[in-house]
Amino acid sequence: MEDIDMAGPESTEAELDDMKKRLKEMEDEAAALREMQAKVEKEMGSSQDPNNAAALLASREEVDSRSVFVGNVDYSCTPEEVQQHFQSCGTVNRVTIRTDKFGQPKGYAYVEFLETEAVQEALLLNESELHGRQLKVSSKRTNLPGMKQHRARRSNPYMGGFRARSPFVAPYMYAPYGYGKVPRMRMPMRYSPYY
Repeated sequence: MEDIDMAGPESTEAELDDMKKRLKEMEDEAAALREMQAKVEKEMGSSQDPNNAAALLASREEVDSRSVFVGNVDYSCTPEEVQQHFQSCGTVNRVTIRTDKFGQPKGYAYVEFLETEAVQEALLLNESELHGRQLKVSSKRTNLPGMKQHRARRSNPYMGGFRARSPFVAPYMYAPYGYGKVPRMRMPMRYSPYY
């Protein structure tokens, strides 16, 4: 025999009302998510607008004209200490010490001032000392979006396609030991009947 729920119509109505309430909550949440998605897409679309991109680049150039790059910053330096060091140049708006993906400082910082005249004063602090290290101060350059720096690779003399610098490989041949492999010292070949 099959088990049939004979609890009554009032329990099924309560379950149905509960399900309707949860469905209404889910619909409201979906509508809020759609609204947030539309808002984000509108912001993304406006940032990709060429007129807005030019304005964004102009504002970035304006901020960079008021900023300096500070190299050779000690790893134990805090932004407050860097701000204190450059306080004599002018009003410091922001100090950014760059870090790697583990949160460790990379050894350089950016200092943004409120006035553009403060940059010339900050450049005079080149080779000044902070935490026993000579700082390298230069004006900040503006990075253009999409322009990536190319770093040339060092050539491996054991790979093909390079100028003849190695006695092992001719410039027109492939590497005799395989791709990227280094030659090892080998025993001379001699006749061995019991090997």
